[in-house]
Amino acid sequence: MTAPQPSPLARALGRVPTGLYIVSSLLDGRPVGFVGSLVIQTGLVPPSLCVAIAKGRDHLLALRQQQSFVVSILDEQSQGLMSSFFKDRSDGSSPFDDLSTRPAPSGPPLLEDSLAWLDCRLASEHATADHIVCFGEVTAGECLREGDPSVHLRVDGLSY
Repeated sequence: MTAPQPSPLARALGRVPTGLYIVSSLLDGRPVGFVGSLVIQTGLVPPSLCVAIAKGRDHLLALRQQQSFVVSILDEQSQGLMSSFFKDRSDGSSPFDDLSTRPAPSGPPLLEDSLAWLDCRLASEHATADHIVCFGEVTAGECLREGDPSVHLRVDGLSY
């Protein structure tokens, strides 16, 4: 049996390219993070970006508590880092236990094997239907090697 085909709208939305990122923060002093694709630069002076987080996720609580977050930008060489974030963590371990990290200036972990990283101060947020868009002022960052970021396209733009 074949899976149902996405609607024309879902297919069209799936053509909107996104990147692949690990978004990290601290929750009660412990590192938390998720694979994000809904990230975009929103300002130049001061540099700013936004990240969309599904409503009700602990990651949103972490950003609000810490008032900062880090975006580690992935490329083809570092895409494998995502797998740590898809593992069952019911044993209380952290995805960061498996990865090479160091604290960004504001505290959350950055991935040392990523293409680049951006440290952000939470500036504001805006609620949408099913996500909260968090706006951050970029306060520090570094390109860790030369290369191009990963580009991600969805088959169905109405789902992950």
